[in-house]
Amino acid sequence: MRYDFDWVDAFSARAFGGNGCAVVHGGAELSDETCMAYVRETSLVECTFTGPSEVADVRVRYFLASREIPFAGHPTIATVAALRDRGLMTGDAITLDTGAGLVRVTIVDDLIEMTQVAPEFGAFADPELVAAAVSLPVDAIVGQPQRVSTGLPFCITVLRDRASLEAAQLDIPGLTRLGEAMGAEGIDMMEPFLVTLEGATAEGDTFSRLLMAPPSPPEDPFTGSATGAMAAYLWRHGLMEPDHFIAEQGHGLGRPGQAVVTRVGPAEAPSGIRVAGRGYVLMRGTVDLPDAS
Repeated sequence: MRYDFDWVDAFSARAFGGNGCAVVHGGAELSDETCMAYVRETSLVECTFTGPSEVADVRVRYFLASREIPFAGHPTIATVAALRDRGLMTGDAITLDTGAGLVRVTIVDDLIEMTQVAPEFGAFADPELVAAAVSLPVDAIVGQPQRVSTGLPFCITVLRDRASLEAAQLDIPGLTRLGEAMGAEGIDMMEPFLVTLEGATAEGDTFSRLLMAPPSPPEDPFTGSATGAMAAYLWRHGLMEPDHFIAEQGHGLGRPGQAVVTRVGPAEAPSGIRVAGRGYVLMRGTVDLPDAS
């Protein structure tokens, strides 16, 4: 079967910035195996596959190289940028049918803004286990890391400075021990999202990294879902005063990305997190994939 696709750099207004995602139009009918194989073929972190929905404007399935996930941030930005570029959405708002529920996305001045679901605050993690998982001394961690989800769970970990952030390296045995202690179902289900309270540029308020376990690439250039979870953590624990700020990621990879993050509701219990960024459609084409099973 032949499908149209778009390759989009999300959270960037230029080519080769932010985080790339291939959007396969009409591909939601494909088998899990085909979708995962396609992600591996692209060497991207994630790809999306769209289709019709009975409850929203478009159904979106999100895939890593190893599994389907309910939701992801940069692929949502990429999907809407691709739909808009192809004239497949009318107006400046669209509702997506995702595994994490309905996600409303609006466009204002070319800024694509998604409203992530209300954050779920899970268990706190042992700082020593988190430090071991990212090859840092425990005193590099500020406060206590916590499992937080706005559609996809991450172990939100605040670091004391940018030097610590840049020094972090993933330790697979350490990550395995952390995941076992947190009851994660797989090694890639408890990857720490590392953040410092200083931007990579003068514009930014935070700078983050996400180190990833195989078969994914070693590091994610920009992680929209984790950015929402991170923002919820910062607000809840009194580490961020304004109700909106600029989050940056990917600069160390030569793929600078930026998002505007806005809180909906009170700091201690937001009803939603808005994450906004731009999308640059880098490539357009067709792909031949095995028939849906």
